[in-house]
Amino acid sequence: MENSSHVVILPFPAQGHVIPLMELSHCLVEHGFKITFVNTDFNHRRILSALSEKGDLCRGINMVSIPDGLGPGEDRNDLGRLTEGFTVVMPGHLEKLIREINDAEGESCKIKWMVADANMGWSFAVAKKMGIRAVSFWPPSAALLAFMLRIPKFIEDGVLDERGLPKRKETIQLSPGMVPIETTEFSWNHIGDPKGQPIIFQLILQNNQATELADVIICNSFHEIEPATFALHPNILPIGPLMADQKFEKPIGHFWQEDMTCLHWLNEQPNNSVVYVAFGSFTVFDRIQLEELAHGLELTEQPFLWVVRADFTDGSSNEWLEGFRTRVKGQGMIVSWSPQQQVLAHPSIACFISHCGWNSTMEGVRNGVPFLCWPYFTDQFLNQSYICNSWRIGFKLTPDERGIISRERIKEKVEELLADEELKARACLWRDIAHRSINEGGSSYENFKKFVNIISQDH
Repeated sequence: MENSSHVVILPFPAQGHVIPLMELSHCLVEHGFKITFVNTDFNHRRILSALSEKGDLCRGINMVSIPDGLGPGEDRNDLGRLTEGFTVVMPGHLEKLIREINDAEGESCKIKWMVADANMGWSFAVAKKMGIRAVSFWPPSAALLAFMLRIPKFIEDGVLDERGLPKRKETIQLSPGMVPIETTEFSWNHIGDPKGQPIIFQLILQNNQATELADVIICNSFHEIEPATFALHPNILPIGPLMADQKFEKPIGHFWQEDMTCLHWLNEQPNNSVVYVAFGSFTVFDRIQLEELAHGLELTEQPFLWVVRADFTDGSSNEWLEGFRTRVKGQGMIVSWSPQQQVLAHPSIACFISHCGWNSTMEGVRNGVPFLCWPYFTDQFLNQSYICNSWRIGFKLTPDERGIISRERIKEKVEELLADEELKARACLWRDIAHRSINEGGSSYENFKKFVNIISQDH
């Protein structure tokens, strides 16, 4: 499809935000759009390094970068510090980049639209200043956005104080049918370092206001899985679950190189036998929890594929982990990063022990994989509530009095999950609903057509 529109894409600088916007970019390229994808310099280098063996598979997407305001050795997992850095530095650099691109392009190829992560709300003012129309992209669940938009009312009603901290413990449900959540589990109070909480909370308030500058809000969800939320906020357009393509041939901005050898290993395992274990890009375990998880996987006597990033635990655990890897060689495989979309689509996968990030949640749902939920921070507790309470396609892994999920608990819950045929049937039902939504005539398919029509307009 021919299309003269040039779109700039801006993610929040974190793995779980880059991936869905890269998936969206591939979809827009298929519809003839020219895409300029703007990462931070730090993430840009990581992505190019991870892509080193894949050549020009980002065809149609111009990958560029701007500074994030942090020094070379600073911790990008400190979300408070990262937010402080980019809100000061990135607006000026984004404006300069857009101006340079438009000066270099012919009139017909100038940037007309920006699709920006809703968590980068400052960028909408930049777009307005530059005469560019804006789309707000919401990567997590629509329910989380609904909770965030309700913050002023929560403060007014005495549920939260002015800093966003809960004044009382209660279960909140915004409307009948919406996912409930404890006030103690609001995402902005689970960001890792408590020092960063006030910064993140202020960013949320600013983003809520900035989103009003966007022409449309789109999200990586689908109507059938959050119907009550979309009834409450009909202005949010769900176009998910996003995926690069059915053949998984297009890169989606991984920060680490995927270990493709695990797919060959999966081919050797029986159908519906493998416990897949992955905790995303932020989760960190201490030595005690790492060893309990390892022993728990061994005790299940099921084959397992476990993703352990280089920074998943402190260095003192590496030697122990290598010994464990050798001991379980016949039962399990440990990799530093996996091609997760291919893994979850593999017929050998029986269940997913997950941190419940929204990308992982959507990937598990669309492949009919049941969950054991182990949330770490931010919106993952809300997603756990969806998985366990609303969709009923998974179980919680509950810590003991020490705050540890024990090996015995892991073994017990894996066995319980694998024996629950009704739960597995519900997971397959949601898989079918997800696929219907993105196929021709489905809810997300039609919403994506609307979105493409909107950004095909020049003014």
